[in-house]
Amino acid sequence: MNLRTLTPLLVSLLMGAPVALAQPAPSAQKPAAPSTVQGVAPLPGQPNLLASGVPEIPPELRKRVLQYLETRSANLMDVSRDGKQVLISTRFSDTNQLHVVEQPLGARFQLTFSPEPINTAAFHPKDPNVLFFMQDVGGGEFYQLFQFDRRNGRSELLTDGKSRHEVLLLSNDGKWLAYGGTGRNGKDTDVYVAPTDNPKQARRLTESEGSWSPGDFSRDGSRLLVVQYRAADDSDLHVVDMKTGERRQLTPKEGKGSINGGVFTPDGKSVYVVTDRYSDFSELYKLELDKAPYTSAPPSLTKSIRWNVEGIALSDDGKTLAVSTNEGGYSRLYLMDTKRGVLSPVELPRGVMTQFTFPRGRSDVLVYGITTSKAPSDIYMLDLRTKKSTRWTRSEVGGLDTDTFVEPELVRYKAKDGVEVPAFLYLPRERKGKVPVVVIFHGGPEAQSRPWLSTFAQFLAVEMGMAVMVPNVRGSDGYGKTFRAMDDGVKREQSLADIGATLDYIAARPELDGSRVGVYGGSYGGYMVLASAAFYPERFKAAVDVVGISSLPTFLQNTQAYRQDLRRAEYGDERKPEVREVQERISPLNAVDRIKAALFVQQGANDPRVPQSEAEQIVKAVRGRGADVWYMLALDEGHGFGKKANRDTITMATFLFLEKHLGAPASTSTGSGR
Repeated sequence: MNLRTLTPLLVSLLMGAPVALAQPAPSAQKPAAPSTVQGVAPLPGQPNLLASGVPEIPPELRKRVLQYLETRSANLMDVSRDGKQVLISTRFSDTNQLHVVEQPLGARFQLTFSPEPINTAAFHPKDPNVLFFMQDVGGGEFYQLFQFDRRNGRSELLTDGKSRHEVLLLSNDGKWLAYGGTGRNGKDTDVYVAPTDNPKQARRLTESEGSWSPGDFSRDGSRLLVVQYRAADDSDLHVVDMKTGERRQLTPKEGKGSINGGVFTPDGKSVYVVTDRYSDFSELYKLELDKAPYTSAPPSLTKSIRWNVEGIALSDDGKTLAVSTNEGGYSRLYLMDTKRGVLSPVELPRGVMTQFTFPRGRSDVLVYGITTSKAPSDIYMLDLRTKKSTRWTRSEVGGLDTDTFVEPELVRYKAKDGVEVPAFLYLPRERKGKVPVVVIFHGGPEAQSRPWLSTFAQFLAVEMGMAVMVPNVRGSDGYGKTFRAMDDGVKREQSLADIGATLDYIAARPELDGSRVGVYGGSYGGYMVLASAAFYPERFKAAVDVVGISSLPTFLQNTQAYRQDLRRAEYGDERKPEVREVQERISPLNAVDRIKAALFVQQGANDPRVPQSEAEQIVKAVRGRGADVWYMLALDEGHGFGKKANRDTITMATFLFLEKHLGAPASTSTGSGR
C-alpha cells in the first residue's frame, strides 16, 4: 500500500497552531431548524449533539465503557527521506492530530492542535520541517490543503476554501505537489499540480468529466500517473506529461477493471500496476510504457497468489518491491526482487496492514502500520536484511488487559442460491447457555470487514456477553471481482438473501440464541440494518442504523453532485424506470409497516454522502406507526463521528440500547482491573 500512489480507502465504521479554516458565508435568512424530527434537543453539556427518545446514560454503564473509549491508534502518514522521522496521526485529546516520532518507542511530539481531525499528511520530500495536510470542517468532507511550517507552528491555506480536494501527492525531488479537486464545476474531480515553492499557484493538469486523481510522479518529475475512476470495478491508468499536459492511456480502452496502485520504475520506462482487469483478483503487472496500451494481458507477477494484491511500494533503488496481499481478510507481506521477479514472504503478526512505504532516500527499511484483533494500529520499521521489525509506537488501549479480548473465528456459510458468505464470529469466552448475537454489516458496499481491533465488538463480547457476527456479504471486496459484482444494480435484491443466510447460520450454532439477534451498521451497512429489520422482521430484536440509506432513489437524488454518477454505477440509475422499480421494492422506507425491531438511528448533520434526510424520513415513518425510535444527530459531524466526545456518547447510548433489547450483560470477571 504505497502512501504516495493509492487513492483514499475505507470507511472505518468503528473506526501546531490553530489553522485558519474556510467558513461558510453567513446567510441573510433565518437558519432552518437543525432537524425535522419532533422532540430533538441538545444533550446537557453537549449542545452539538441532539437526541430524541434516548434515555440518560447510567453511571455504571459509563464507567464500564470508559476504558474502551480511551483506545487510540497510530496511523502512518509519511516517513522522512532518511527514515529518522515518522509522521503519524493519532488522538491525545478530542480528534486525530499530527505527531512526529524520531526513534523507536520515542515520544509522540504533537504538531497540530485543531478541533477538526487530520488524517492525510506528508513531509516535504527535501525538508521535513515543512508538511502538507488536508482537513475538512464538521465532517463535511470538503477537504482543503494546508502547508504547515514546524519552525513557527503556523499553517497556511493553499486551496480555495470551498471546493472538495483529495489525494495528496509530492514528487520525489520535492518540486511538485499534486491533488484532486472539484474547483472547475463542483462535480468533476480534476488533477491539480503546483510548485512546492509557490503552492498556491496550482494549475489543472486534467480537465475531463468524471473523477481523476494523481497516482505517482516519475523520479525526474516530468510525468505523472493519473487514475480515472468511474466505479470500484472500472478505472483506467494514464500517464500525463507535466509540461505539455499530453495524456496517454496505459490500460486497454476496451473492457474494464480496478486500479489499486501504480508506481514508476526509477528509470521511468515502466510502471508497476495492481489491477483486476486480467483476472478475477487484483494482481501485479509490469507495464513497459513503449508497449502500452497492451492489447493482451501482460505476465502477472503474482499469479501464484489467488488473493487480491492490496498495495505496493518500491524501494529507492528500485531493487525491492513490497507487495501486500489480502488473504481471507488477513494481510500478508511479500518482498519481490525486481530483477528476478521472486516473491519472498515476511513473517508479521496475524492482522491487517494499514499503510506501508519506503523512505524516499533508503532501500534497506520498510515502514508499515499494522493492527490485529487485539491491538490497535501501530508503526513498525522492517529491516530488509534481517527481516526483523522494530516497533516505533505503542498505542494505549485504555489500560485494558488485551489478553481478555476475543480472537474471531473465520466461518463460511452458503445462501440458498449457493453463494458462500465469509464472516468473522466473536464468541464470549464464558457462556452460560445460548448468548444473544449482534450482526455488524460493513459499509461500502465495496468494502470488507477484516480482523482489525474493534473495541466495539470486544466490549460486546467481553463485557456484555454477546456474540458478534461480522459477515462479508456478496458485493464485498477482497474475494475477487466476480463476488464484488454480485450486488451491482438490480442484483442488490438478490444480495438481501445473505441476511437470511446469516440468520440461518446463527440458528444452527448451538452457542447462539437465534431469538435474540440485533443488527448494527453504518453507511451502506446502515441500509443493511434497515433492510434486515424491514425484510426479516420476525428475526431481529434491535437495529442500530448509523448514517444509513433508507431509500435508494432519494439517496441517489440527494447525495453530493460529485458522488452521484459514482454511486449510480454501483446501485443502478434511479432515473431508469425499470431500475427504480427494483430500488423502490428493496428500500426499507417503503416497508416500514413491517418493521418490528426496536430502532436507533444516528446521523451527522453535515454528511455529504448519505444526507440527513435519509435518517429523518425513516425515523418519522417508523414513529408514525406509534413505535418508539431513538434518534441522535451530531451537528458538527458528517459521515460518521470523528470527535471523541460525540463518539463516546453515541457509543455508550448504543450499548444501552442493545443491552435493553437483547439482554443484560454476563456477570463474568475479565481480570482487567476495572
